[in-house]
Formats: sequence, C-alpha cells, structure tokens
Amino acid sequence: MSQGLEAIAPAAEDSPDDMVAEVAGAPFTPLETAAAISLGVLALVGAGVLGMLLAALADEHRLTAAGIGRTAMLEALSMGLATGLAGILLKPRRLRLVGVVASLLLVLVNLATFRASGDQVLIIRLLAGVPEGVLLWIAVGLISRTATPERWAGFMFTGMGLTQLAAAMTLTAYVLPHFGANGGYALLAATGVLCALVALVGPSEYGAVPGTEQESSGAPPLKGWIALLATLGFSGSIAAVGVYLIPLAHEAGLANGAGRTAASAGVGAQILGGILATALAGRVRYIWVFAGCAAALALAWITFAVSAPAWWFILVTGLAGMAGGTIGPFLVPMTIEADPTRRAAVQSGATQVLAGALGPFLASLAVREGHAHGVLVLGAVLLALGLAVAAALHATTHPEPAAAA
Repeated sequence: MSQGLEAIAPAAEDSPDDMVAEVAGAPFTPLETAAAISLGVLALVGAGVLGMLLAALADEHRLTAAGIGRTAMLEALSMGLATGLAGILLKPRRLRLVGVVASLLLVLVNLATFRASGDQVLIIRLLAGVPEGVLLWIAVGLISRTATPERWAGFMFTGMGLTQLAAAMTLTAYVLPHFGANGGYALLAATGVLCALVALVGPSEYGAVPGTEQESSGAPPLKGWIALLATLGFSGSIAAVGVYLIPLAHEAGLANGAGRTAASAGVGAQILGGILATALAGRVRYIWVFAGCAAALALAWITFAVSAPAWWFILVTGLAGMAGGTIGPFLVPMTIEADPTRRAAVQSGATQVLAGALGPFLASLAVREGHAHGVLVLGAVLLALGLAVAAALHATTHPEPAAAA
C-alpha cells in the first residue's frame, strides 16, 4: 500500500499537529474530515432501514410485495451509478455547494414520497439514489486520498452502523407505530437537512488523486476493474445471504422473535467489525483479513443450512455481521494495491452499493417459496470468487521471493 503515498507524505511532514495531514493535497481540519465522512454516513441511513420503510408502504397498500424488491434494487442501483459516474466525471471542487444542493434535493425527494403509491414510489426512490450517491462520492473521495484508507473507511462503517441501528430502533419503537411510512420518510428528510448543515463545514475541494496529477480519477485500468470484481463478490455475497436471514431462521425451525433478534445482532456486530477494522488498519494486510472473515462467514452459513438452537444461530449471525463490517474497509486498500492511481479506489464505494442491489437480485433467482437454502450456495460461490480474485491480485503484486527470483 506504499505505492502512491509519496503525494501524501509531504503534507504530513509540514502540517500542524491539529490538522489531518495524511490526505493528499492540503491538510484538512478535524472538523472538515469528520464532515466529509459524516456525509457518507448520513447518505446511507436510508439504506439501513430501507426494508422497514418499504414494508410499511406495503402495509398501507401503497406498494406491492414485488414492488418492495424492485424499489430497493432501483434505489441501490441509482445510488451506485451516481457515485461511480461522479468519480469518473466530476472534479472535486466546490464540494460544499455540491453537498448542500445534493442534501436539499434529498430532502425534496423524501418529502415527495408522502403522496406516492405504486409506480410513483419506484420512480421517486430511483431519483433519491442520485443525491445519496453524490454525497457518498464526497466521502469516498476523501477516503481514497488518505495514506490508510481502511482506517477512515472503518470510521465510516462504524458511524454507519451506529446511525442505522439508531434509526431502526427509532422507527420501530415510535415513528412507524404512530406516523406510518410517511413518518419514516420525514425522518429521512430531517437527515437530509442535517446533511446540508454538515456539508457547509466540510472540505471545499480535494487535491489530485495520489499517483496522478488528476483531480477526478477517471476510469480505472484493467487491474483496477478486476479488483472491483472482487469487491462485487465479497459485498454481493454478504448482501445476498443477509436479505434472506429471517427466512433461513424459519427453515431452521426458529420463531420470528429469534430471527429478528439475530438480525439485530448482525447489525450491532457490524459496528464492532468497523471498530476492529479501524484498529487493524496499517497493521494487517487485507488478504489475511479476507481469509479470516471468509472463514467466519462460512461457519455462519453452514449453521444457517442446518437446524441449530436459537442461541447458536444468533451468535453466528453476530459473527457474520462482524466479519462483514471488517471486510468492507479493507476492500479499499485492495483496490489501491491493484491500481496505485486510486481510480479503482474512488469506485469502491459505488461497487459496494451496486453489490447491495445485485446480491439480493441474484438471491431472488436462487430461492424458491419456502426454500431459501439456495442463497447459501450463491453466497458461497460469490465469496469464493471474491477471495480467489483478491488472492490472485495479491500474489501478482507481491510475488513470493522464489518466484520473483
């Protein structure tokens, strides 16, 4: 991961102690750095409670059961595409203005959901993904320009887990029972207002991507695209199995309460995974993190495939959540090692969001009514693909001494 860091090192040597100096270009204040990361966290709050909100719309007969899956896929796709295209086409200038405009558009779209039903919901949530993706691009732009991107990604994943868990608890305990789906989207609109305020104190622009003279990253080279394929495999496998967690609990003979407890344990453990990734940043190579997390996921998925007591099902679900929260931040240094220009790193967030749409879509093809175990086979194949590609990239970038000789 040392390649491409020369552009960052000079700033670190000359900057005051109270500045965040490991970013390419001029150092940022801690407030600016926190604001940029927070934009990514707040942009993804809706993704963490998407299932709850769409289910509430269905309960109010404003959306069909099939519409739930389609709407979730469209919003995730538009968010991922917006993040990816912004990374290729936009120059990171006037970021405060861009962040405020995107935030206000997000507020308007969430308010527009109040009167929507049927296909109107699909169209409005498709539009919502665009400002969400732009806000995520601002956060990923900072992360991809740091010397230890896995540490800053770990901060974002930890904050994302905390905010999504808080939002889910608030919706479950108070908002949805009293105000229905519109109350949930009002909460997301309020989050958009908070985004606008945060954007005002964020960075105004970013320096060139380390290893290049370009402000915007452009399209990645071939090896960068291959690294993004590994990202798609890892993230898609976790999303595919996660969306069918409660049906898998039912097939294991567990009650609804146990399945929901397991789901909550998985979300909470993602926070621990983000904290672990932050602690391991710069100390452990990504390939060893991937191997350990893949083993943890395999143990969980084997448990899902057999009848297991509720306590063990919940425990391994938490283990899987922790593994997923740890893998995410280390996907960024993998792409940087494969593509030192960091063009692929800028696309890492978009790829993970797209995987959040692709995984559940493929999972819907792998299951039958009352039989969800096919998703475990799909998850294992995608996970093996991600691990194999990451190992091949690592081997070609860091060949063994004998092979190098």
